[in-house]
This record gives sequence, structure tokens and C-alpha cells, in this order.
Amino acid sequence: MFSVIKRGIIKVFEDIKVIYDNDPAAKNIMEVLFCYPGLQALIAYRFAHRLYKWKIPFIPRFISYITRIITGIEIHPGAKIGRRLFIDHGEGVVIGETSEIGDDVLIYQQVTLGGTGKEAGKRHPSVGNHVILGAGAKILGNIKIGDKVRIGAGSVVVEDVPENSTVVGVPGRVVHRAFIDKDGNLMHNRIPDPITCEINKLKAEIEILKEQK
Repeated sequence: MFSVIKRGIIKVFEDIKVIYDNDPAAKNIMEVLFCYPGLQALIAYRFAHRLYKWKIPFIPRFISYITRIITGIEIHPGAKIGRRLFIDHGEGVVIGETSEIGDDVLIYQQVTLGGTGKEAGKRHPSVGNHVILGAGAKILGNIKIGDKVRIGAGSVVVEDVPENSTVVGVPGRVVHRAFIDKDGNLMHNRIPDPITCEINKLKAEIEILKEQK
């Protein structure tokens, strides 16, 4: 029991530290503890997840429900979340029951890790390590998001994504890695619209065919 508590405390301290490391607005420990709903939701999840693994009925889901009311973030206690997750802003984030999240993942507001129907078993996404999920991104179904993937704001992803990729659009499409800055952050203001790119490509091909006539 003591070792379980110790591991839980270590994870919470790591969750606090990652906020300091990634958010310049974090000024002191009091702000982080009381003004970051992502951290509050994560602490509540880690406690509820332990009870869930011990097969304690009702209480883990009730903790999740109360946490959603307070923070606006819904994390099912059955989800598997690694270390140093940072949920930035957090309002509207939903993480489904069979979701799996690796280490050092950054999630912005309105992100959904959801299912696509009423199927049983594994029905939510698996997210690798060092992944960034942009604001409003929807990752749906039993799919795998590889390590070091960046998913742009508002993207809808319904298929597996290979590691070291950048995904944008609806449906999500892989674009060139040139839209990552020197620190590994996704430059949302520079990524192209993949649909527009495809339309322009088709226009160019049509012009070539016209010239060949």
C-alpha cells in the first residue's frame, strides 16, 4: 500500500513540474494547484483510476462525474494515462474508458479521445509518447497515434497515424514535418489546409492536360 501511495505522489509531483516547464504563466505552486483545472482533473483521475483497478464499484465513476462538473474535463477512470500529462486550459476535454495515453503528452482544450459507436472492448484511441493534440482535435475509434505526432487544432482523426507525423484537416491528413519549430512545437499558423492543397493539385493537373491537347 505504501509503495502505491509513493508512486502516486511521485506522479503528481511530475504533473506539477511539467506545468512549470511548459507554461510561462505558471508563477507559483498555489496558482498551479488551484488555478489549473487540467492538473485538478488529473489528480482526481489518478485516485479514481486506482480505485477502478481495485474493482471498487460506483465511487470511481462518481469521482469522474464530480470532477467534470468542477473542471469541465471528463476522464473515465478506466483510461490508462502515462506520466507527465499536461492538459492545458482543458475545458471540454473528454478521454474515454479504453483510451491509452503515453508519457509526456500535451492536450489542449476541447480535445476528444472518443469511440465511434456502441462496440464493446477496445474502442478508444491509443496515443504514444511526446504527442501534442491541438485545441478541438477529435481522435475517434480504436486507432493508434504514434510517438512524436502533432495533431493540428480542429482536426478529426479516424485512422492510424505513424510516428513523427503532423496531421491536420477533416478528415485528418499527414502533412510535411517542416511545420514543426526548433523546439518541436506545431506551428498552427503555418500548416496548410490539405483539402485546398488537393484542389490546387487537381487544378494544376487539369491545366497540364489542357496544354497537352
